[in-house]
This record gives sequence, structure tokens and C-alpha cells, in this order.
Amino acid sequence: MFEIINEVEEIKELDTINELLNFVVIKEKLENCLFNIILVDNDYIHKLNKEYRGIDRVTDVISFALEDSQDEVKLDFRVLGDIYISVDKAKDQAKEYGHSFLRELSFLTIHGLLHLLGYDHMTKEEEEIMFKKQDELLNEFGITR
Repeated sequence: MFEIINEVEEIKELDTINELLNFVVIKEKLENCLFNIILVDNDYIHKLNKEYRGIDRVTDVISFALEDSQDEVKLDFRVLGDIYISVDKAKDQAKEYGHSFLRELSFLTIHGLLHLLGYDHMTKEEEEIMFKKQDELLNEFGITR
């Protein structure tokens, strides 16, 4: 259903992220779908951001939603896409926001997954819906601020 691909140093929080993703998959009734979480460093995500979004800076998370593609092929399962998370940026933001690395990594994981599921935050209304959903999932799993 999903794979976590760690391209950086060992991260002890990955077991909890795996449990969180399993929780969300069940909660959101995601059946017959595939997606990946790829953990990278700032340099890698900077290159992705520049190449695919035309933004020449580091970011925390980028989601490549395959179901958004017009070239989508109908299969017996859904290929949702890939979520790239900068571990460096997540660590920096955890310090900046005054919460744990686990909380920040969990937030970015859920944020990216919701993008793959079609949620967005381009308007105030969309942002309210998406952020409410993020908070509900994190709180129900037990990861709070």
C-alpha cells in the first residue's frame, strides 16, 4: 500500500510514522492504492522544487499526485503518487515551532498525503478544510502540539 524510503540518516521516529500512515489508511478507507514517502535532505528537495515548481528555494514537503495527471491509466488500484519530505527542514521547523521532530514529520506526512488525496490550500476555504482534516487525524492518532 505504501512505502517509506529513507534517503538520509537513520530516523528513530519512522516506526511511529508507519503506524500513523496505517491509521490514516484505515480511517480514510484507502483501499487498493499505492503511494510513497521519500525522506530527503535540503539539497535534494531544493532541486525538485526548482525543477518541477520553478521555485528556487528549499521547501519542507512536495507531493506529486499522479491522479491529477490527464495521462492517468485506469487500473484495479490507485497509484496516488510520491511525497518528498526534507528531514533537514522538518528538524528546523520543529525547533522553530517549539514542538518535537516527530510532530513535525507527522504533520508533513499527513499534509503530503492529503495533497495526494485531492486536498489543497489555494483558497481560504480549501485551507480551512485541509488543515481541519490534518488536525483531526493527528489528534485522533495522539500526536498533538
